[in-house]
Amino acid sequence: MKRSLLFVCASLVLCFSFNSCRKGTATKTINVAGLFSLTGNWSTLGVNSKAAIEMAAHDINTYAQNKGLSFRLSVSTYDTRLNPDSARMYFVKATDQGSDFVIGPQSSAELANIVPLADAAKMIVVSQGSTAGSLALAGDAVFRFCPPDKVEGGAIANTIYNDGMKGLVTVARDDAGNKGLQSATGSAFVAKGGVVNAIDAYSTATTDFTTVIAAIKAKVNTLAAAHGIANVAVYLASFDEGVTLMAQAASDPILSQVQWYGGDGIVLSAVLPANTTASAFAVKTGFFAPSFGLPVSLQSKWQPVADRIKTTTGIDADAFALAAYDAMWVIAYTLEKTQGNVADFAVLKTVFAQQANAYAGVTGATTLDAFGDRATGAFDYWGIKKNGTAYNWVKTGTSE
Repeated sequence: MKRSLLFVCASLVLCFSFNSCRKGTATKTINVAGLFSLTGNWSTLGVNSKAAIEMAAHDINTYAQNKGLSFRLSVSTYDTRLNPDSARMYFVKATDQGSDFVIGPQSSAELANIVPLADAAKMIVVSQGSTAGSLALAGDAVFRFCPPDKVEGGAIANTIYNDGMKGLVTVARDDAGNKGLQSATGSAFVAKGGVVNAIDAYSTATTDFTTVIAAIKAKVNTLAAAHGIANVAVYLASFDEGVTLMAQAASDPILSQVQWYGGDGIVLSAVLPANTTASAFAVKTGFFAPSFGLPVSLQSKWQPVADRIKTTTGIDADAFALAAYDAMWVIAYTLEKTQGNVADFAVLKTVFAQQANAYAGVTGATTLDAFGDRATGAFDYWGIKKNGTAYNWVKTGTSE
């Protein structure tokens, strides 16, 4: 009798052990690679995006465990330094190392360099920062969780025109995203009835902006002669190098008289407040720029996530970084729908789009347009304010 009881107990232990092992075997780890600028230009967004997807992976894995789902997420990140060639190199590395999804890269120039690779590798790529209209491609493997340049350009152009500006000088860094913003903003401003004088894009390697500043000044003078200096403004689409341009323009009395506006690539950058010359110039010229806005009605959802990111990085998180958090959740819901299966790319891509269109995250609804880009978006405007001896970013308004 004792032997029989021992046998039954042993059998039960083996059975439980087998079932436990089988459950463990059934849990599949899906890797999401983050391609972010962590130490280079626009690293403010890159560092926050890294924190956002790591945080999302933790939250999603808790959700998956509680629901008994068959997958878990892991995250690996690569420092592209905003370099298109590095983005391409790290995309290949992530693919070779078995990643199943990519979030990033954050700039349009980087993204353009990996679009063909993403299609060939059958890898879903979700950019949280690319805006270039030239990358609005139907049916490709790329999705973008921020509004494209036509939406941002239209919003800031409307604001500039409503500020009473009749003439606008536009200048941009020579990359797809910033040139797209320059073009979209200029076209929208002309459509409102304004006049635009565009400067040729400056090289990404530029550090001495003397020639660029001279060209801006010449265009400002031409427009001022026709419309008056008070009705002329400058629009600058840049990344962190725009801080150097502003610092070098600060000594020019003409450029210090006109209103300056910027693109999203410089907003909340830690580089501008750290440069006292550029910051003083920003204050004097009333400089502000748009960032993809966070809905006030959803503050109870996004504020805790933004606070957690800032605790990790020490940097205020904007909607672009929080879009990376939302992208992770859409990936999670896609995997839940496919039961963790990533083998059928056509199905995976279709389900991802369906889940994005049905999802309302911390940044609001992630509804996509026909090109897989975020269909709508409002913008918050951020400027520089001096507090004592320090300069800080402050919210100055909204496009709504």
